[in-house]
Amino acid sequence: MAGEKIKVLVSAGPTREYIDEIRFISNPSSGNMGYLIAEYAKKIGYDVILVSGPTHLKRPNGIKLIKIESAREMEKAILKYFPKVDLLIMSAAVSDWRPYKRFKGKLKRKKIWNLKLVPNPDILKSVSKIKKENQKIIGFALETENIIKNATKKLKEKKIDLIIGNTPDFLGEGKKSDVFLIFKNGKILKFNIKKEELPKIIFKHIVDI
Repeated sequence: MAGEKIKVLVSAGPTREYIDEIRFISNPSSGNMGYLIAEYAKKIGYDVILVSGPTHLKRPNGIKLIKIESAREMEKAILKYFPKVDLLIMSAAVSDWRPYKRFKGKLKRKKIWNLKLVPNPDILKSVSKIKKENQKIIGFALETENIIKNATKKLKEKKIDLIIGNTPDFLGEGKKSDVFLIFKNGKILKFNIKKEELPKIIFKHIVDI
């Protein structure tokens, strides 16, 4: 509708998959990338919802913040808000697996223990199934090798519009690294930038998707 702000849903941070009431599986994501994207979107006039895993980052002003811990909680929040937005940017580092059960209390130390893991839901695949024609989805692919090949495969499998391929080097603050914007039409753009520069580039090229 004319005059309405464009609505964007952003995911950020890691997820925690609890083994017992004390210990969990996670990753070193700080959440900074997602928060930078959400804050930049707000700055240029978007209506922003941020779904965030556990971080130490300051709550962004003027942005609806939904706090979650696990991948399943993130999936629930994303599926709840996705139908109400125009754009989804999945920058969260969602755990691929979780323990098959959450044990009560604190488990005692064992010399050897085999922990069974089960797959977490594929959030991008879930949202792509309910995506409307006017909605756009942007994903991230952190790869240690064959960035373009692996990221392109992920883009096609999850049926999204744009995927951003990067490496673990991009996790650092204020450090330049190669980043690839890979579009569903086959177009690829390469940048050597700091993390802080990426939000502006993303929104500059949204018109291309």
